[in-house]
Amino acid sequence: MIIIMVLLRRLFSSAGRARDLLNRFRTMSLLMEKKQKGNLVELQCITAFYELGYQVSIPYGENSRYDFVADIDNRLIRVQVKASHEVDENSFRFSCQSVKSKRSGISRRKYTKDEIDFFSTFYNGKCYLVPVEECSIYKTLRTSESKNNQMQNINFADSYELEKQIDKIKNPEH
Repeated sequence: MIIIMVLLRRLFSSAGRARDLLNRFRTMSLLMEKKQKGNLVELQCITAFYELGYQVSIPYGENSRYDFVADIDNRLIRVQVKASHEVDENSFRFSCQSVKSKRSGISRRKYTKDEIDFFSTFYNGKCYLVPVEECSIYKTLRTSESKNNQMQNINFADSYELEKQIDKIKNPEH
């Protein structure tokens, strides 16, 4: 980073301008890391569907609100993939909105059931599928009971494992 700063100072007469460009470079670097993580999670989720024998179609371009469509016994579902992060040792979370960086600032937009059917994430070797109707801005899934034994309004991760959600899609009356 120091070498880049020196080069930028030589290229531009203003140290402020060089500092601004360096900050943009750092932001681009962070975005690339996020993009790479997102791509990996997307591949893991697609692979999980495929390993269970379901066909997956990926839309052309970057204009769809969903990342892929899965064919579950002739029922097509639109899936938006989100990377998760650990909240604590017993839970993880993912964002249920899109975030775009613009010159005017950051734009956030929630997903709706008119745009997608499910969110999917991959965490600790497992794929999860969450109906969009059950999400707000974030979705937190617990891997074990809370320390205070609260059970109300708790979303246990095992209920959202891919195989269990597919079974619900295939057998909606259960």
